[in-house]
Amino acid sequence: MHKTPNQELLVAAIKDGTVIDHIPSSRIFDVVSLLGLQGLGSAVVVGCNLQSGQMGTKSIIKVADKFFTPEEVNRLSVVAPGATLSIIRNYDVVEKHQVRLPEVLKGIVRCDNPKCVTNNEPMPTRFHISSSGQTVRCHYCDHEQRIDKVKTFSIER
Repeated sequence: MHKTPNQELLVAAIKDGTVIDHIPSSRIFDVVSLLGLQGLGSAVVVGCNLQSGQMGTKSIIKVADKFFTPEEVNRLSVVAPGATLSIIRNYDVVEKHQVRLPEVLKGIVRCDNPKCVTNNEPMPTRFHISSSGQTVRCHYCDHEQRIDKVKTFSIER
């Protein structure tokens, strides 16, 4: 579909940094919180409820001068699996890949079993992803949770 100039979103390009695209609009603020973007010292542009041929509506985040670590990408995968991560250097996309759930999530998801050792001792959580990607199982107590209902730990900046 060809867009006329009035239909294009006018958001400034970033010289160096990361663009997270194809975020479900219902999860945009979860992504901001989970990645600690509100406390970041560089420019962050958030676009919400944008038209998308694939998704109906989507959200996008542009973060100047920030390149996410593998651990941060794993955090993102919990709330926005399938999002697209683009690395920008000197205004050009130099790397682009789709965010996928890893086999194991460490220190990202909270166990909702109150008797789990991770809720009673100072230790990081560890969850295994089901083959369907729909549930996670606690490594310590074997409690299962739906991935779309999990509670996560936010990054403090």
